[in-house]
Amino acid sequence: MVSFICLVIGFLCGVVVAVYKSSTQPVMPAQSMPPAARTAEPAQPAGPSADELQQINRLERQAAAEPTNAQVWTDLGNLYFDTRQHDKAIEAYKRALEIKPGDANVLTDMGVMYRRTGQPRKAIEAFEKAMRADPKHEVSRFNKGIVLMHDLNDAQGAVDAWEDLVRVNPQARTPSGALVRDMVAKFKSGMGRQQEPAKQKEE
Repeated sequence: MVSFICLVIGFLCGVVVAVYKSSTQPVMPAQSMPPAARTAEPAQPAGPSADELQQINRLERQAAAEPTNAQVWTDLGNLYFDTRQHDKAIEAYKRALEIKPGDANVLTDMGVMYRRTGQPRKAIEAFEKAMRADPKHEVSRFNKGIVLMHDLNDAQGAVDAWEDLVRVNPQARTPSGALVRDMVAKFKSGMGRQQEPAKQKEE
């Protein structure tokens, strides 16, 4: 039990309990990873910058003028995402998906926003929709495991999600650069030790 707890703590430190925006592509070889990835618990700035507010106003006007333009709603959702306006991002992503259903990236980003608004089950639903839309979508699988592990306390479900990711891409890596399959093996080893029956006390 102690070793399993230590393993979990170590993992927490390694991935910062993060779910990621689809555009960051966290499950890539380490040398291809972006210099930074958006985490689930970012530092909270004072608010959008002047430039961001200008971009938001422009996109809001464009969305009003072109309400059936899925890309505009997606871009607006992404800007709300980046400026931590979670509820507005969800609504913008919903509008994009009404026009263009089954966009795995938009579904994944909406799932991240659901997690950040304290709705982990809706996050899981969004990630699963992304996986159905794109059977090879990696970020949604990684994020599903994070939410299952850290928000829903479902360690086995998390391991299953990451094993599914490894089946899609055996070389998938965590944001720290470790192979996901190695991470899964360590978790399964810890879970196995946790579940070993105690020896019967000798008479």
